[in-house]
Amino acid sequence: MNSSLIQLLVLAGIAIFLVLKLKSVLGTRDGFEKPPVPLEEAKPRARRDFEVIEGGADRDITDHVPDGSESAKALAAMKMAEPGFSVNTFLQGARGAYEMILMAFERGDIDDIRAFLAPEIEEAFDEVIKARHEQGLSVQANFIGLKEMALVTATFDRDTRLGEVTVRFVGELTSAIRNAAGEIVEGSDKEIKRQRDVWTFARTMGAADPNWQLVATGE
Repeated sequence: MNSSLIQLLVLAGIAIFLVLKLKSVLGTRDGFEKPPVPLEEAKPRARRDFEVIEGGADRDITDHVPDGSESAKALAAMKMAEPGFSVNTFLQGARGAYEMILMAFERGDIDDIRAFLAPEIEEAFDEVIKARHEQGLSVQANFIGLKEMALVTATFDRDTRLGEVTVRFVGELTSAIRNAAGEIVEGSDKEIKRQRDVWTFARTMGAADPNWQLVATGE
């Protein structure tokens, strides 16, 4: 093998090494890369663009109620009164509270949820449960899941700092009412039914107690 051929092979080997090294550092192009950004577009945006973003709508609010609505203003006021308040976090709590309160009422034992009930609601629940017991009735219920949930309205009293949020729930459950003999007199322990409720929760914003109370129920 003459010296010219050996030199050519050495140069080719060096070239292959350099190509592989570049690929390991820069990556491999697959044909989907974006074209280079023109210099003018790569420049930092004017400060006013950031001001528009910072002063834009609060998605934590506008994801649930129309921007500029009375409910949106009330939720914004709640946030001003209590900076840590989040609508999304509230709704997550409301989801859990709905199942907990509904099942406690259906099963006739609300001792564990009394702290989450306004006095009027607590009294109404107690009356219904007492009437069932006097008639020898009991409820066998099983919560399947929440089909729908939506924030309906929100209000805020700036003087008392009382915030109220009304939420619509559509839950799925089985519910059977049995008499003293254990016979089903209403409902079914197998058939899934939809339960529609509109509940209002209230809380004094900024208060040490983080719990919201159920203050009104409806359909």
